[in-house]
Amino acid sequence: MKTILVPVDFSDVTPKVVETARQFAAAFEARLFLVNVAEAEPDFVGFEAGPPAVRAAVARDFKVERQRLDDFKMKLTASGCEVTALHVQGPIVEKILHEAGEQSADMIVMGSHGHGAFYDLLVGSVTHGVIKDARCPVVVIPANR
Repeated sequence: MKTILVPVDFSDVTPKVVETARQFAAAFEARLFLVNVAEAEPDFVGFEAGPPAVRAAVARDFKVERQRLDDFKMKLTASGCEVTALHVQGPIVEKILHEAGEQSADMIVMGSHGHGAFYDLLVGSVTHGVIKDARCPVVVIPANR
């Protein structure tokens, strides 16, 4: 095992996901590839402030997310892991699967929010989508309840 892909969304389960991935990386002498996927901006936004204000808000959010991603990377690097971190924008499941392919991931370690079947039916589940189409094993870390 050489590469472990770790999608992070900065939810409550993220620290547990990152720690589990770190343990796998240490055990298998693998590198970690952290990826945070932000939803694509809508083509039309009906806010009165207008698109420039929306773009500025999105840019601020991206900057905060990038900093959080870099914080995880620094902590993992300090623990002896080889880590790459990437912040991308687009459809979440598709981007995770794309990066898994691009990095030749041997494993994906990700979290599950555990909203329940009804929520997943209405909204869809990122975890389910990744498990369904992944070409490598997927380890799912449940959310704390």
